[in-house]
Amino acid sequence: MLSKFVSVGDKIELQALDRSPDASQSGEQQKTYHSRVITILSEDSLEIAMPMEQTKLILLPVDGEYDLVFYTDGNLYQCFARIVDRYKSNNAYILVVELTSNLRKFQRREYYRFSCVLEMNARTLQEEEIQAIEEKAPLELQPNLPIKRSVIVDISGGGLRFISSQRYEPDSLIYCSYQLLKGGNRKQYEVVGQVLAVKELENKPGTFEHRVQYYNLDVRTREEIIKFIFEEERKSRKKD
Repeated sequence: MLSKFVSVGDKIELQALDRSPDASQSGEQQKTYHSRVITILSEDSLEIAMPMEQTKLILLPVDGEYDLVFYTDGNLYQCFARIVDRYKSNNAYILVVELTSNLRKFQRREYYRFSCVLEMNARTLQEEEIQAIEEKAPLELQPNLPIKRSVIVDISGGGLRFISSQRYEPDSLIYCSYQLLKGGNRKQYEVVGQVLAVKELENKPGTFEHRVQYYNLDVRTREEIIKFIFEEERKSRKKD
């Protein structure tokens, strides 16, 4: 699959997948490095040039995990990868990287949408809760407010689409709670979304479809959602 879309000489962007405990709180964007493909070793590993800044080599660590974007002939492709070795060969400094997810076509500022059926609880945020979010304080939900059940029908690293008997107003901020598989276990995610659009389903009066964009989502949570999508797609392809 790799050799079908990526060629020697293609440019690469690398961005570290930050696993530190403080990553989810800081929300800071990770530094982007630039490289190029040296050799395609197999369908899930390749040699790339060690990144440089001006004339200085950037010694990325072995076992470091990165989000890679390949600039191929006319398209962008994205995947996760891990550095498994680094060395010098013929006066060139080389990194060996191993893909840890499928290669996926990528459009800048857009995210792949994964079709699914996931239960979700949601409700509109109160003014005090919104104020806390805008002041970058931790989300503390007011107790005993009614929660409505919904169904997520697609999810991405940028947002989600869900169906509910409750109609949420466009531009409103809503609390969304759902579970995703992470490492074989279910993990609870509590995120804030901004409603972009809502429409009533023609064949189901009283049922509404909402498109939601994540609001101030931290980097680590976004990475986990994207990784969940990659893993589910991989499972689906193995079944097929």
